[in-house]
Parts: sequence; structure tokens; C-alpha cells
Amino acid sequence: MDEDRRTLPFECRRCWHVWEEEYVVRHGADAHGHEREIWLRDGVQVPPPWEGAVCPQCGCRQCTTFPEGYLSRHPELIPPAEPATPDATPLLSPVPRRLY
Repeated sequence: MDEDRRTLPFECRRCWHVWEEEYVVRHGADAHGHEREIWLRDGVQVPPPWEGAVCPQCGCRQCTTFPEGYLSRHPELIPPAEPATPDATPLLSPVPRRLY
């Protein structure tokens, strides 16, 4: 069986979370000579990504895939590794204080 690695980007249609998952795909023939693919993730057989993707952030099953390498061409879709540091400027109310 031939084997190749694929990294596929996903997007959740509920919370818009974007992530990538790496798969190993084995190509071969079944007992009847028909071509087949076996998708593996961390050494465990899983359904193809277009059948069973689940958002790791909210658990939604309405996820879509992009072509391989899509996120490398669109880095603005990749969430930052660290949250942005909060602004230290104190907030001031535009409403004047009561005098009594």
C-alpha cells in the first residue's frame, strides 16, 4: 500500500474557528481489485474528513474543508497563538458624575 501525509484546513460554520488536522492516507486495492483509501489520524482509522469533521472549539459538526495549502496562502485566517494583551488605558465614562 502506498501512503502519503495530508494536512487539511477546516472551518466551523457555527463559531468560525479555523484549524488544521494531519492525516495519513493509505492507497490500495480491496479483495475485488477496487481502489480504496484508508484515512488514519494518530494511527487510528477514521472516516474521510468531509464525512466526520467536528469543531474542536464548539463541537459543531457543520464544518467545511479547504484545499490543501489554503491556510499557507491565507495566513490572516490562522488565529494568533497568544491572545492579544489587554489595553492598560483606564476606561472613562462619558456621563458626567452627579454632584450630590
